[in-house]
Amino acid sequence: MEEIIKNIKAQIADIEADIDKTGNKAAMARVRKATLALEKLGKEFRKVSVK
Repeated sequence: MEEIIKNIKAQIADIEADIDKTGNKAAMARVRKATLALEKLGKEFRKVSVK
C-alpha cells in the first residue's frame, strides 16, 4: 500500500509540473497521460484499502 501511495504522489507531482503550461501541447499530452496513470493507481488503491 505504501508503494501505491508513493506512486500516486509522484504522478501528482508530475501533473503539477506541467499543468500550468497551457499553451504547450506536449505538456498537455503529458498531463493527460499522467491522469490516466493516476486513474489506474486510484483503482489499485481502492482495491487494497478495502481489504
